[in-house]
Amino acid sequence: MSLKAQWYRDKLAKKSRQGFCGYPVATVAFYGPDDTRATKVSVGIVTHEGADADPVERWFCETSDARTDPAVTEQIVRFIEQHGARSVAAIDRIIGCPHEEGTDYPEGETCPRCPFWANRDRWTGEIIS
Repeated sequence: MSLKAQWYRDKLAKKSRQGFCGYPVATVAFYGPDDTRATKVSVGIVTHEGADADPVERWFCETSDARTDPAVTEQIVRFIEQHGARSVAAIDRIIGCPHEEGTDYPEGETCPRCPFWANRDRWTGEIIS
């Protein structure tokens, strides 16, 4: 990994470890077809308590892992800085399928392209019976 890529990755990790430092808050979530490779990252800006994330930006990686892709990490940091986020809330694991219910597959159904997540709790990763 290049020095520049490591710098952006460290900057994002440090901002996330600092905890809540006020609004706006950037939320960072990684998604993938399973729990080993993130193919999508979604970053939203929450301007005040109770607000929905707006704007929301998404990046996709077909061949690399979005968590370690230098170009994606740089774009995430730049997006967060551009919107003046004072806090970053990020989960360091993949939390679900990269496809969007109601857009990529029908509402109320499981994603046909990501069977790994069909019977799995997205927050714990445990299988739901």
